[in-house]
Amino acid sequence: MAKELDFLTKRSTDYSKWYNELVVKADLAEQSDVRGCMVIKPYGYAIWEKMQRVLDDMFKETGVQNAYFPLLIPKSFLSREAEHVEGFAKECAVVTHYRLKTNETHDGVVVDPAAKLEEELIIRPTSETIIWNTFKNWIHSYRDLPLLVNQWCNVMRWEMRTRLFLRTSEFLWQEGHTAHASREEAEARAQQMLKVYAKFAEEYMAVPVVQGVKSETERFAGALDTYTIEAMMQDGKALQSGTSHFLGQNFGKAFNVTFMDEQNQQQFAWATSWGVSTRLMGALIMTHSDDNGLVLPPALAPTQVVIIPIYKNDEQLAKVSEAVAPIVESLKKQGVSVKYDDADNKRPGFKFADYELKGVPVRLVLGARDLENGTVEVMRRDTLEKEVWPLEGIAEKIPALLQDIQANIFKKAKDYRDARIYECDDYEEFKSRVKDGGFFLCHWDGTAETEAKIKEDTQATIRCVPFGVEQTPGVDMVSGKPATCRVLIARSY
Repeated sequence: MAKELDFLTKRSTDYSKWYNELVVKADLAEQSDVRGCMVIKPYGYAIWEKMQRVLDDMFKETGVQNAYFPLLIPKSFLSREAEHVEGFAKECAVVTHYRLKTNETHDGVVVDPAAKLEEELIIRPTSETIIWNTFKNWIHSYRDLPLLVNQWCNVMRWEMRTRLFLRTSEFLWQEGHTAHASREEAEARAQQMLKVYAKFAEEYMAVPVVQGVKSETERFAGALDTYTIEAMMQDGKALQSGTSHFLGQNFGKAFNVTFMDEQNQQQFAWATSWGVSTRLMGALIMTHSDDNGLVLPPALAPTQVVIIPIYKNDEQLAKVSEAVAPIVESLKKQGVSVKYDDADNKRPGFKFADYELKGVPVRLVLGARDLENGTVEVMRRDTLEKEVWPLEGIAEKIPALLQDIQANIFKKAKDYRDARIYECDDYEEFKSRVKDGGFFLCHWDGTAETEAKIKEDTQATIRCVPFGVEQTPGVDMVSGKPATCRVLIARSY
């Protein structure tokens, strides 16, 4: 990388500092003056938009439609589902008044005590309550089911310790909410949406994930089952990257959402909810990026190819621009996002470093000598390898290169993850190794007491009971009791 930008802290020196610096220096986001909230900058939001477009299409392929529900939720709604309110009570931001007035000294404003709300309103931490209160007006017969709705919105959870993208008080997400006529259909939908998330993570984000079901302690508040995808970051910690919840009839009963079934019997509707958030941005950064900056998978990169001209005068620039124009046009026709950076306000070395920092997958460099030789310099961001390719036909070769980069980024992340998954049945060994990161497959007796002790002793948590892992009989490494399953345990974000 050209040594013209401020260096990032190396990952090996301070992984957390590296991450915080990279988010800011790559122009993804910055801290807001509002406590615990962030400003997502245009480049960061462009990545989020690409995520949205892909996910939105994937949801709609399963029959889901988008809608929008209020930001403010009556406080009484939360109290209708006991586990739900208990799970979110400590994170709720509450609106108590609806008007301000100038204070007596006219040097500021204060809350108008006469404008106190009759019922306090909660800024949504999640929308199950307001949506199910609405569903009762939409659902009357089994013919109205299934009802499959998603909304893209912001939510507020009053976090005490925040980090850009990973954990902020306000964040962007999508939340899907579905109602069904039977338990089997609802459970199938919850598992189906988990597979959608896993497909998106692996095929678009190039992030390998472990799918599984959460323990009772780690379930979503008010759920009967919570399904999760867990990704491993480069420091060996887990990041919960998406969840899908089977809610049973809890919200149907809490909000009296009933329907007449085919036997003309009244039944409570069965529910699911599922969501991913801007936390995926954190997963994308921490899974792939290096000490030079972002490494973006081509499928989600706002700019997939940047072309930088090298020239000494306007005449040389004109010749390069003339040669580049059909390449840009051809790439765009093939669906490749390309930028020709002929701006003269920055030196080429600065541009090289800046586009490396921002993770642009492919860089083409073309100068007067290249035109004479009929060549172009090609650099791929994932490996930082440079090659000289024939200029003729370059546009037709780029899509295959982007596919190779996408596959290579995924393979690198998967190889790293797979090499750090360990079976472990000795608690002392586990305690000594877990602090260095990794996913540990351990027998568990199924009790909350054992789960709590692991967390207290090691700061690690049971991430899930993973699917696809052979569940053989065993003994819990902590309690010595017979194990009910082998679970995935890790330290996490």
